[in-house]
Amino acid sequence: MNLVIEESLLRSLVWLDYRLAVLFLVILPLLLLLWATVSRSESIQRVLIIYWRVSSLLAITVYLMIGNLPIGFLSSFLARVLIPISLWFWVDLNEEIDDLRQSTLKLAFNAWRWAVTAYSVVGAIAFIPVLQCSFNQGLYTTPFCQVWREAPLMYRDTLHAGYTLGFLGFWGIVGLVIYLLYLVYYALVRFGKNGRSAMEQ
Repeated sequence: MNLVIEESLLRSLVWLDYRLAVLFLVILPLLLLLWATVSRSESIQRVLIIYWRVSSLLAITVYLMIGNLPIGFLSSFLARVLIPISLWFWVDLNEEIDDLRQSTLKLAFNAWRWAVTAYSVVGAIAFIPVLQCSFNQGLYTTPFCQVWREAPLMYRDTLHAGYTLGFLGFWGIVGLVIYLLYLVYYALVRFGKNGRSAMEQ
């Protein structure tokens, strides 16, 4: 009985996490980007464009999960770490945003940025025990790990019902390889050239 209750609680928490992710990491930044574009706030636009590039790892993670690939747990954790970094890393953009006149957009953007930072940091810490799903094949097949695949599989059934899990997982791997190559390129080349400046990002 306790095991059933624990599984039910875990499922509820996992689905809550996915719902919060859709709200804070997809819907709100999309609305903010549209708002910043209409308002012609270039510094906020640039931070949000960088955010979308970094957070594309979340989309890659969904396809890895669909493909039943344990590395999806690692990519999910990495996304939770990289997203808040991408929002605060740029010295020049932070200064430009601080210098913006007070406005509803600036207030909303900063509130979202702090909310996403808190959500990501708490999520990354809470996700640490789940990382073992990437390395322990015996554990990977248990409900503790497989519950994380439920939302991606529902997404697949809704938008990609005609494609096999293996095919979608393959594109997740392709996306991950491209993402990691760009991340290594940035760390070894662009960071040495531009540092914490968002110039040419």
